[in-house]
Amino acid sequence: MPKTLSVYATWEGGYRCRVQARHHEIRIDEPLSAGGSDSGPQPTEVFLASLASCYALALAHVARKRSIELADVAVRAVGEYDGPKFVKLRVEVTTSHPREELEPLLARASAVCYVSNTMRAVDDVEVIVVNG
Repeated sequence: MPKTLSVYATWEGGYRCRVQARHHEIRIDEPLSAGGSDSGPQPTEVFLASLASCYALALAHVARKRSIELADVAVRAVGEYDGPKFVKLRVEVTTSHPREELEPLLARASAVCYVSNTMRAVDDVEVIVVNG
């Protein structure tokens, strides 16, 4: 049986909303330049944060499974806009760990990263109205 995961976003006026993820709360807002009040990250920043953090955790996971101890890992996700979408995404891994030991782990980390796997696999997002 497939597992499901959901979060709830509640609009709070303007370009601001509150997102509930289990018992955690994230405030989302647009920057001042886009008409928001800049009280939180914008949705695309949260999207990139999901990619960067998921990949970082996946990389740490595959290293640990191979008894490789990573002293440090930082992952930066960069999105290139074209209109109302990203047309290019790049994941940059920074670490003091030797490159030749880390590079073989990258493909395996990509294989277990839920966010990048989802982006590659999902062609369409279904949108429905649920009256409550």
